[in-house]
Amino acid sequence: MASASNRRRHTLVSLCLLLALTANAAADWRPALPDARLVGSGEFTWFGLRLYSARLWSPVTPPDLQQPFALELIYHRSLSRDTLVEASLEEMRRLGDKTLDASTLDRWTEAMNGAFVDVRPGMRITGLYLPGRGCRFYVDGELRREIDDAAFARAFFAIWLDPRARDPQLRQRLLGQADRGE
Repeated sequence: MASASNRRRHTLVSLCLLLALTANAAADWRPALPDARLVGSGEFTWFGLRLYSARLWSPVTPPDLQQPFALELIYHRSLSRDTLVEASLEEMRRLGDKTLDASTLDRWTEAMNGAFVDVRPGMRITGLYLPGRGCRFYVDGELRREIDDAAFARAFFAIWLDPRARDPQLRQRLLGQADRGE
């Protein structure tokens, strides 16, 4: 009798583990972009400190704002969520419309606070751009937040992909243009 009970318990634990693994796999961004290929990658450093590695995935090359793509950041330093949000807002303001109203900035701040976490070395945040809809953010492969705001998504991904990006060499590497000198 104890043997049958142990087998049922083992089967139940195995099933729960399988379901948990399946749920995590389904939450990853890759099923939403099955034809994505690595377009380019590079490192972002600030005053000589390597902060993160970035990789851009897209089904088309070069990627454009008419097609979905994924931007993956793998962190090499610990950074607080507040630091990530404030740095993102600063760049979005710098690159975007200088007249962004306070309610928009508050909404975007709240969205990023829900999407981001405090990061440690080795953690990965991936943003999936969904043209005309918004974006999704995944932390270490698990869906963290979907943001249904196309203007936010364009402004956020411009941080890396706009011609006026803070690190033009990283932008070129991400877009696969570094080797061609474009």
